[in-house]
Amino acid sequence: MTTAIVVVSHSAQLAQGLCEVAAQMAPDVLLRPAGGTDDGRIGTSFDKLLTAVGELTADGGDGVVVLTDLGSATMTAESVLEMVDDDRVLLADAPLVEGTVAAAVAAQGGAGPEEVRRAAEEAALSFAAAQRGGPAGPARDGEVLERVLQLRNRLGLHARPAAQLARLITGFDVHVEINGVDGASVLALIGLGLAGGATMTVRASGPQAEHVLDAVAQVVDEGFGEE
Repeated sequence: MTTAIVVVSHSAQLAQGLCEVAAQMAPDVLLRPAGGTDDGRIGTSFDKLLTAVGELTADGGDGVVVLTDLGSATMTAESVLEMVDDDRVLLADAPLVEGTVAAAVAAQGGAGPEEVRRAAEEAALSFAAAQRGGPAGPARDGEVLERVLQLRNRLGLHARPAAQLARLITGFDVHVEINGVDGASVLALIGLGLAGGATMTVRASGPQAEHVLDAVAQVVDEGFGEE
């Protein structure tokens, strides 16, 4: 079982749509929307969220991370978490869209609730760093290996391939930068805006550097299974 995610929004359509988007990048993660009021209006529902959290915790998973859009949704979530009183259920202080995507990818990689919450809360910083060309973070000690690869799929490094790369990289004991951003951050990779035919400079350090470069090269050469 993986960490599950609940999306709380004032709009039922927004919560449902965001879960659908995140599911494309994290197909094995349980994602539950809890949007709108009980009678279909704009707002939030204590009962909807309580039901979603209750169902997910009853499944016996690792835990649940809750993300919210606006202040009153956060207040609703805090009330539910107080009633549930379960250390496995955590509330993330994160931007709803970026945070949900980052949390889902982390959960797909097997991260526990604390790590998933951290991924959500760091999401906006990762995306901003990619947009301004900021540093990817500290590299591992040792030799840095590098390869330059060309994106072969027509749409380039959009959300699904970016998530595939991030999940792949997190499975190795390495530090990876792609065009200067953290290769394990799906939002940083999306923020690069790389289209089909663009080149990626992949730099890796750590015990499995060569292995991760081989794996990345393979999925890029295969076009991420796309045309």
